[in-house]
Amino acid sequence: MKAPSFAYAKPRSLAEALELLERPGAKILAGGQSLIPALNLRLSSPELLVDITGLPGMSKIERRDGVVRIGALCTQAELERSAEIREHLPLIAEAVSHIAHPAIRNRGTIGGSLALADPAAELPACAVALDAVVLLSGKTGERRVKATDFFKGLFETDRRPGEVLAAVEFPKAEKSVFLELTRRQGDYAIVGLAGVRKGAERRFAFFGIAGKAVLLEPKSLEEGKASLPAPAADLYHSAATKLHLAKVLLERAWTRL
Repeated sequence: MKAPSFAYAKPRSLAEALELLERPGAKILAGGQSLIPALNLRLSSPELLVDITGLPGMSKIERRDGVVRIGALCTQAELERSAEIREHLPLIAEAVSHIAHPAIRNRGTIGGSLALADPAAELPACAVALDAVVLLSGKTGERRVKATDFFKGLFETDRRPGEVLAAVEFPKAEKSVFLELTRRQGDYAIVGLAGVRKGAERRFAFFGIAGKAVLLEPKSLEEGKASLPAPAADLYHSAATKLHLAKVLLERAWTRL
């Protein structure tokens, strides 16, 4: 199938992009790794695509005030290659290597992944586990939303009409672990988790089991296993299978942390 007809605009600044987004039927295009297939399958029919790729200052990786700030247009491949990410956010560095394939990572952006809020995606779970803060820019200014509040459900976020996800800030964790189980390299995970330890606190964000990342902060391994919710079954795996696999990953992650 082919995409439906739409208008196209490529703004030269964030302010210009925000102006364009006020038009009826406008939709943001960043890496396009999810949007373009949705257009071709007629699952999305925007009247105007606002291409924000190349906007100045929105792909930087910066350390500031004890956090690592990543611009929304930073590609997954850039995260994978970044020495700063490997040093200060090893969880992100480990997770991006599991995302699809190199051709996808070369175009896909961190902002696009977070804004899509795919419950089977790796980066939203990492943001929840690390207690990241999402920065949303609109005509009235910037809004900061914690990742735990940003993701609302299946492909649903707290981003308001006319807002652009501009950046995300990640605090550093003392130790981290990333695990996922897939049928083949590059496939969506059957179940996965991102885990971090900060002092005595352990945070585990599971993905692939519900409409959004599921956060657990158990005091013990047994408490964590008992508090896992019943996962949603998919076309290939029952809820019981997913629950068993989630407990296996939790035990492995607990040992590594």
